[in-house]
Amino acid sequence: MTTTAALAAPKAGAPLERTTIERRSLRPDDVLIDIAYAGICHSDLHQAAEEWGTAIFPMVPGHEIAGTVAAVGSEVTRYQVGDRVGVGCMVDSCGECGPCRAGTEQFCERGNVQTYNGVGFDGENTYGGYSKQVVVKDAFVCRIPDGIGLDVAAPLLCAGITTFSPLNQWHAGPGKKVAVVGLGGLGHMAVKIAVAMGAEVTVLSQSLKKQEDGLRLGATDYYATSDASTFDALKGRFDLIINTVSAQLPVDAYLGTLAAGGAMVNVGAPSEPLSYNAFSLIAGNKSLAGSMIGGIPETQRMLDFCAEHGIGAEVEVISASQVNEAYDRVRASDVRYRFVIDTATL
Repeated sequence: MTTTAALAAPKAGAPLERTTIERRSLRPDDVLIDIAYAGICHSDLHQAAEEWGTAIFPMVPGHEIAGTVAAVGSEVTRYQVGDRVGVGCMVDSCGECGPCRAGTEQFCERGNVQTYNGVGFDGENTYGGYSKQVVVKDAFVCRIPDGIGLDVAAPLLCAGITTFSPLNQWHAGPGKKVAVVGLGGLGHMAVKIAVAMGAEVTVLSQSLKKQEDGLRLGATDYYATSDASTFDALKGRFDLIINTVSAQLPVDAYLGTLAAGGAMVNVGAPSEPLSYNAFSLIAGNKSLAGSMIGGIPETQRMLDFCAEHGIGAEVEVISASQVNEAYDRVRASDVRYRFVIDTATL
């Protein structure tokens, strides 16, 4: 076991505080990572406040991890000391079920092991990336290509793959019209990636206050959904809608902006059920779907794609001492578009 500095929530809703935690000794297939940056995902706030069910405390959040390899286990051949690597939302799975064999470990039938607030198959609690070091099974480590700064790469391990996966699976590309609902941590990545894929992108947001940003990121159009005329103007326009917001929406109105055969894919997770009229789907052979991160192979493809196209997250780098202030600002939607902790300040 080794000891490392970390930021932890001692109990539900409590401010994060500096502490030390133990990381396991290297197993033959493990990689020890010196963490350089850890992104703050909105789900970190939900889990630290125990809003998604019973949680494990003390909790070290963080599943957007970027750093360099410090040591490898005796059987590791994929990585060597000094390699630039990242870790996302999961750190293990059974490796034997159908989804695992298909490279979609996020759907492991035994349940994937979450990077934090989880329990490994060895019965030990998992602690996340708000830390100086982490030990991860090599199969759940991804390579960060040269050309992407580690600070702007960290959020790709969650926000990047969460939006890349549905854009990839629903074939966003040249000739496709894609709408992105919400321009936040997820939404700004959806815009960047969809534009890089060659799609024509429109942002749908409550107001026009981020319109300049949306157009700068590559969107062709930007509409305020608070304007009653918006949904009439956009009727039947889109092939694909990526909904990134975790809020109640008039689903039927959004489905009305889809062309025949189009799909609306939810990656945001509102706490209350969404409702819709079945005829909104039936009348145009439309689909309402969901998507959850991606498997390790797809995550690596996303990182390679982002490197090829010069894509990184829009970040505000903060010190460890600013993390609780950052949490307050995330709750107030006062970030453009991802806080990233410089772990050297721990």
